[in-house]
Amino acid sequence: MQHDVKDVLELWFPENGFWETAERFSAWLQHRMHGGMDQTIFQDFADLTVAAARNELDHWADSAEGRIALLIALDQFPRSLWRDTPAAYAQDIKANRIAIEGVGNGHFAAVKPWKKLFYMIALYHCEGPDHLERLTLGEKLAEAIIVELPPHLAYAADLMRGQNARGRSIIERFGRHPHRNAHFGRISSPAEEAYIAAGHFPHVQKTS
Repeated sequence: MQHDVKDVLELWFPENGFWETAERFSAWLQHRMHGGMDQTIFQDFADLTVAAARNELDHWADSAEGRIALLIALDQFPRSLWRDTPAAYAQDIKANRIAIEGVGNGHFAAVKPWKKLFYMIALYHCEGPDHLERLTLGEKLAEAIIVELPPHLAYAADLMRGQNARGRSIIERFGRHPHRNAHFGRISSPAEEAYIAAGHFPHVQKTS
């Protein structure tokens, strides 16, 4: 299969006016953040996801639109294709490098605010010793996105700030995402066990 930036962008950001009302924007984001794209990615984008993981699509990052397509293929598609397995998170470090580089070289600034969202999300996803630093960057990106949102999407400001605050509180407490412990065979601390039992994970919070 010939992989194309356009294929990813048309799937993830369809030209159907999803940004024109709060209701449609919320439905668009909810569908992508809560498993609504799983079957499509499994059926039609599995080989593209593998190609991205094998570094075969790295040249996409040469342009702003290509970079966001690569970021989606590295950070979002694996979570659908390999859900609840270690492979779902295996490209997180690379996705973060792609995102941070894009902030520095102007690619972040060059794309629409709803595309910018996935820079911020990637920074939140990736575990590591610098996680809190990346969350601080993510919070700065959120404020840049908020400034660009049209008035009818202003509600998303509280959503982004709230999700970032929840993410920060978890990393400050545990240094990692405890809900992944079972996927990696990690032993949970008593505090993590209590958190997991409660089930109030940021990634399952409604995006509306």
